[in-house]
Amino acid sequence: MAIVKGGRTVYGHDIGILMLDTSCPRPVGDVGNALTWPFPVLYKVVQGADTSRIMGSEPDPTLLAPFIEGAQELEAMGVRAITTSCGFLSVFQQEMQARVGVPMLTSALLQVPLAARLVGPGRKVGILTERPHLTDRHFLGMGWSPEEYDIVVSSMPDDAVFPQVYIDQAVVADAGVLEAELVALARRQVDEHPEVGAIVLECTNFVPWGKAMRQATGRPIFDLYSLVTSVHQSVVGRGSR
Repeated sequence: MAIVKGGRTVYGHDIGILMLDTSCPRPVGDVGNALTWPFPVLYKVVQGADTSRIMGSEPDPTLLAPFIEGAQELEAMGVRAITTSCGFLSVFQQEMQARVGVPMLTSALLQVPLAARLVGPGRKVGILTERPHLTDRHFLGMGWSPEEYDIVVSSMPDDAVFPQVYIDQAVVADAGVLEAELVALARRQVDEHPEVGAIVLECTNFVPWGKAMRQATGRPIFDLYSLVTSVHQSVVGRGSR
């Protein structure tokens, strides 16, 4: 006799995703498009968490409590791991992880130590971000410091369209322009720093154009998708629920 068990309202979702309160486009590949993921996900929008409160060098500390509450809500609904829609939430990683019992993946920057070990000595890890606001606090939240790993951080130029869409929240954008800007950013980094052996995309919104950036640079690209899918294999496993 097969036994089925209850205890929750909904079932079948593996990964919980904490979303900023935004209105920007989210093509397939973006964390906020459910078609991106090869497994079921469950979203939770943190009301009032707009980009202006997160993406400065000092994120609004009053957002920590609602993000923790959102993570606890997702855990109570049965997710096996939790991620977010903005890599700048790395500053909250340790506090959030301490308040839930499932893996917490606030940022693709968690992969920097892995990337550094894969490319080997004498090579650097490139980090690509929208705005030059990443600080040691963001890295320390991930459990590592720039003294441990040789990194290069590159951001988009001040007049780039991409931040106008994903930080200033334009609701319509030319995908070709966005791709061209990201390819240019990646190429600039490896042209200026040919010793970069792998690239980590801090920004979750870069992911839909990761393939183009990989092809343009010939470097392995680590992003939120690679992080979440690998952790999914750890907590769920292939072909299992």
